[in-house]
Amino acid sequence: MRFPERVYTAEEVKTAKELIEKGYRHRLRVEGSPEFRRKVKEALKLIKTAKYYDFLRTYIKQIVEIDGFSQLRESEAAAWLNNYAVADSVEAASFVIQKAQQMKDYVEGRLYYDKGEINAVKKRIEFLETLNNRTQSQAIRKKCGEILEEWAESKYF
Repeated sequence: MRFPERVYTAEEVKTAKELIEKGYRHRLRVEGSPEFRRKVKEALKLIKTAKYYDFLRTYIKQIVEIDGFSQLRESEAAAWLNNYAVADSVEAASFVIQKAQQMKDYVEGRLYYDKGEINAVKKRIEFLETLNNRTQSQAIRKKCGEILEEWAESKYF
C-alpha cells in the first residue's frame, strides 16, 4: 500500500492513518529558492537535535516556499512557509513541529484548527523545551528561552 498522493477524502485519510500506524515515514522534500532551502535545512538540524525528525517525517512530506500566509496544507501533508516564517531557525523549527502536530490531529480525526490548534501550540512549546535541553549552543538556548517566555506570558499557555 502506498501513501496517498492527497490526504483529503475519508478513504485517503484512512489509508494515511493505517500506514502511519505501521511505521510509515515520508522522505521529506523541501521546495523553494536556494536561500529558503538553506534556512529550512538549519531548522531541520534543530529538529534533529531535539529528536523530533521522525515525528516530522511521519506527518509532513514536504515543506514548500510560498509568498502568502504560512499554513498547513493538510490535503497535501505539506507545510507552506513564507520567507518570514523561516527567517529565524528556532522559530521555523518550532512552527514546523506545530504544523506536524496539526497534521497528526487531522489524520487522527481530531479538531486541528481554531480551538484545536491549542494542542499544536502545546507540542510547539514541548519541542522548544526539549530543544533547549538537548542543544549545546548557548545562542539556541537563549532563543528557546525567549520564545518560551513569550508563550508563558500568553493568556492561553
